[in-house]
Amino acid sequence: MYFLYRIVTALSMIVLAPYYAVRGRRRGENSVAQRFGKLPPEIAKRAAAACESSGVSAIWIHAVSVGEVLAAKPLVDEIKQRFPQRAVFVSTTTETGQRLARERIERADGIFYFPLDWTTAVRRALATIQPQITIIMETEIWPNFLREAKRQGALVIFVNARISEKSFARFKRWEFFVGEFFARALRDADLLLAQSPEDAARLSEMGAAEEKVEVTGNLKYDGTAPSISKFGAWLGSQIRQQERWPVVIAGSVVEGEEEAVLAAYDIVQRRWRRALLVLAPRRPDRFDAAAEISSAAGWNVVRRCAIEIGKPLAENADVLVLDSIGELAGLYSLGDAAFVGGSLVKAGGHNILEPAWFSKPPVFGQSMENFREMAAKFLSAHAGVQVHSGQQLGKVWVQLIEDNTLRERMGRAARELSERNRGATARAMARISEMIGSAERKN
Repeated sequence: MYFLYRIVTALSMIVLAPYYAVRGRRRGENSVAQRFGKLPPEIAKRAAAACESSGVSAIWIHAVSVGEVLAAKPLVDEIKQRFPQRAVFVSTTTETGQRLARERIERADGIFYFPLDWTTAVRRALATIQPQITIIMETEIWPNFLREAKRQGALVIFVNARISEKSFARFKRWEFFVGEFFARALRDADLLLAQSPEDAARLSEMGAAEEKVEVTGNLKYDGTAPSISKFGAWLGSQIRQQERWPVVIAGSVVEGEEEAVLAAYDIVQRRWRRALLVLAPRRPDRFDAAAEISSAAGWNVVRRCAIEIGKPLAENADVLVLDSIGELAGLYSLGDAAFVGGSLVKAGGHNILEPAWFSKPPVFGQSMENFREMAAKFLSAHAGVQVHSGQQLGKVWVQLIEDNTLRERMGRAARELSERNRGATARAMARISEMIGSAERKN
């Protein structure tokens, strides 16, 4: 099966090479070489210099996109604090993850794009970093990478590992054909730290060795509320000066949700004409579409990219499209009501902790497969509200805005729940430290 997989991945490079080259040129990215394993010279120099000066190899942490990057940040900080002599490098898969990692993970020694799972690309990247430890956030199972990392003597650790219900059902459907292949890939892992007992059981059923699977909890609870950005401070002052109220924040909105969010906002606007909606698409490729859909619906739209801080916000603005990366989380502090997207369509949901950090009860849709346990905890604690449509979202927003007591009580419950579930980073770090110590003793 590995032989067939390698043939397929090698052939796919013929198609992917021109695709990434064209996309990189259009977006002004310099990621094509990195995706084929050729990392920037400065990263190679730092990796070599760190190993020569300290005598210990690097740690490579892979975080796919935004959610994984946010979960990885406290882990990177803790590793650098405990093992300051070690170089720590962070890779991402998506463009948004890359931007956020460069902004938030200040202590990383280098940040780059994860190579495509092609043997040549993987070997080239591993030869540059020469990691002693590879840490994969959540469950990115790339067979060639896992196999080559083990061949080069690196320990492989999955942290915050999870297998969604949808992914597990897909695996079971094709288990006869791919079961042994995935089991072989998972056996290359030295340790799998799962978010929940359910995730641990699924990993074991997929072939991971039971003695290597442990439950340490969800690292996303250990995130911290970011300080408000310069733009956020300016927007807050404009809201106060213009007496804009209420402010509703719709974050991480994905394709197919814009219309529902605008329908909900229409219900709010009919009651409070000075309302303002901050609409934050999840992905950059939806920035233009979100602005166009809002304008076509008759709203006066202002885009973040067109705002000059220091000048007044347009008095007639109805919708502010947040077409930027990394500013959403802090803006939840300005909201009187919030919605976390990726949940009114079948997208699996997004992190509902960000509004909770600011004592704002999150409202979210029915599709929370990626955050099922977290959503259940919020609903059980009356710290969040689940809706099934844009109309219901609008009604819930109105209820929360009108009822100060309800909103504040739910907000406190959301904040307390997020704080009560902290500790996964410390538990994961304890096991990682043991693995690092074991590796050092062997050397």
